[in-house]
Amino acid sequence: MGLISGLMGNASEVTVEKIEKEYGKLLASHESVKRAFKLVRDLFIFTDKRLILVDKQGITGKKVEYHSIPYKSISHYAVETSGHFDLDAELKIYISSNPNPIQKQFKKDGNIYEVQRTLSEFLLS
Repeated sequence: MGLISGLMGNASEVTVEKIEKEYGKLLASHESVKRAFKLVRDLFIFTDKRLILVDKQGITGKKVEYHSIPYKSISHYAVETSGHFDLDAELKIYISSNPNPIQKQFKKDGNIYEVQRTLSEFLLS
């Protein structure tokens, strides 16, 4: 998966080194990045302590919102697959303190399953 896949809405894996270099300022002193996925301009960063969602906003993407979600706060998540008329798959993450999920859309053939597998690994460990 590369740049084209990322632009098409497919999640592409990003190297840990690149994420630590660019987003290291967000990490606690004893926290390390384990995996990361890029979805168009947004990122899923899985650390050993939490999930960090990077939401780039606006036309230029200079305005950025960072969601820091400790794994223990995730009550459950759902994967909605694409269909014949709805070509997008969707990942919904429910936080225990909020009835409305965080939602991210993936294209039909995107790596939504790899992202959800990584989420499962951290939630079940």
